[in-house]
Amino acid sequence: MTTTPIDLFASALQLRPDGEVRAAERRMAGGDRGAWQIAAFHVETDADVHADQWEMHPEADEAVCCLTGGVRLHFRPTAPGGTEETVRLRAGTSVIVPRGRWHRLELDAPADLLSVTLRHGTRLEARTATP
Repeated sequence: MTTTPIDLFASALQLRPDGEVRAAERRMAGGDRGAWQIAAFHVETDADVHADQWEMHPEADEAVCCLTGGVRLHFRPTAPGGTEETVRLRAGTSVIVPRGRWHRLELDAPADLLSVTLRHGTRLEARTATP
C-alpha cells in the first residue's frame, strides 16, 4: 500500500466493515452498505449545505462537526404542527443526529464541516415537502 495524502475536501474516507479504510467518491446519498463515510466540506453559502432539503440517514446516527465558522442544524418536527428544533454549532463543536431523524443545515458564516455516517439508504426531500 502506498501512503499518499488524501484531500478530504475532494474525496471521502470509507471505513469498511472488514476493517479496510480507503479513499472514495464523496456522496450525499447512497454508498456501500456497512461502509461509514468521513467527509469534509468547505461551505460558503446555504446552497453548499443543501439548506432547501431535509436529509435523513435510516441506518445510523450522523456526527456533524463544525471545524471552523458556524452553522445551524435544524431538526424537522416529529409530530404534525410541531416546531423545528435548532442547534447552533460554532468552531470546534459537533452534534449527533439520531438515526432516522430528518435534518438540514443553514450557515451563520462560511465553515469547514466534517460528517461521519453510513450513507447507504440516505434520503433527501425538498424542504417544502410535507412529512
